Amino acid sequence: MTTGETRLERRIRRDFLEPGSAPEIIRLLDDLPRRTGSKIHGGERVQAAIVLLARGDIRRFRDAVTLSTQDWRDVLVAADLAHDDWPARLDQELGPVTSSEDGK
Repeated sequence: MTTGETRLERRIRRDFLEPGSAPEIIRLLDDLPRRTGSKIHGGERVQAAIVLLARGDIRRFRDAVTLSTQDWRDVLVAADLAHDDWPARLDQELGPVTSSEDGK
């Protein structure tokens, strides 16, 4: 049975323990491409960078969002997701992509 939850959502629920914070973080990330006018902000890599930098802290989350809107590449560098090994790094931080996430 699949929950339909992505690996990034699982990480958010693990990191943001304050009641109601995880769903709010997910909502804010879902809305980020619309607010920024940039499709890049809808991708797992940039959103994961924001979450990793936040380390479960809403203030750090807001700072990471601000950094990403100034230049999304800066958030990748800060989260160590700017190099060619970023897919492996995401797997390390979020776990492997499940078959329900990759459409298999």
